[in-house]
Amino acid sequence: MKYYIISGEASGDLHASNLMKALKNEDSHAEFRFWGGDLMQEVGGTLVKHYKDLAFMGFAEVFMNLRTILNNIKFCKKDLLEYAPDALILVDYPGFNLRIAEFAKKNQITVHYYISPQIWAWKENRITKIKRDVDQMYVILPFEREFYEDKHDFPVHFVGHPLLDAIANRTSVDPAFFAAENELNEKPIIALLPGSRKQEITKMLAIMLTMAPKFPDHQFVIAGAPGQDLSFYQKFLSDDNIAIVENKTYDLLSVASAALVTSGTATLETALFKVPEVVCYKGNEISYQIGKRLVNVKYISLVNLILDKEVVTELIQDEFNETKLENELFKILDHKGREAMFNQYYELEKALGGKGASEKTAKLIIKYS
Repeated sequence: MKYYIISGEASGDLHASNLMKALKNEDSHAEFRFWGGDLMQEVGGTLVKHYKDLAFMGFAEVFMNLRTILNNIKFCKKDLLEYAPDALILVDYPGFNLRIAEFAKKNQITVHYYISPQIWAWKENRITKIKRDVDQMYVILPFEREFYEDKHDFPVHFVGHPLLDAIANRTSVDPAFFAAENELNEKPIIALLPGSRKQEITKMLAIMLTMAPKFPDHQFVIAGAPGQDLSFYQKFLSDDNIAIVENKTYDLLSVASAALVTSGTATLETALFKVPEVVCYKGNEISYQIGKRLVNVKYISLVNLILDKEVVTELIQDEFNETKLENELFKILDHKGREAMFNQYYELEKALGGKGASEKTAKLIIKYS
């Protein structure tokens, strides 16, 4: 079958690439055309646009890039019709993907949505479009099935979280080899995950790096995001106790003692690697003030959302400052604080369901296409 896949960010690239592998295992004639990233490109097929050219974060940023976004939507519709896939697979990225879902449905293209938009957090009215335009929805968070089926009478497939597979299937890393390969010293590592978009990295990294001189017994290692040049990160460096590792976030987390993490999928990834973390977020002030009034959730990290309690500390906007970050980092480096967080992490893993999300989803896509 022919599959057209749209993923608009780094985490979607990861999950879509694993889904593509699973589809190839189930369908020996699978052909792919996609919007995504390097990981999807490694699986094979035709890359239409890279997600680094698509990701605009926040209300103000979307407004400023509206012409580009509208041109991308117009091009995608034309490209979709010309390719004429057997199945359209949308991966999160709702602002763009729901528009494409509506167009595809009107043109009799089967619409599969893998990784639900977070309409349980905000824009719940999008449920109307989803029920109208999406043929099959595959959810990865345990509370999403109840949200869709009980609250909105829309059947969905809970397939478990694909991060469980992505992490379980990775090759183990030798800490000494990793240090030597990346020119690191013998000090314990504090990983810095400032996000994947330039605008969020710029806001997050400067504050994160103020911790380096305060914790001289540790080394701080920045996880360079796919699609971002090394030179972009280097302009932030001002301390010899800081290093950068490009495109090796999972390897870095597997050897890290603690992490400072920008809100998003990375908070869950860090927890599944059993790394104590502080969750950080600082966005455009206008976007933040608008979002604060619209978002209907108690927490911003997936860890806390899934367990419905504060397991990891969240420093948001003005609270994400040098003083509070230092205090929280001390806590997760302390033995007692680390032990308490580890216990909660095991509870989190149980709540996410079993492994095999990609394989389950691939079989269902083939079945319903």
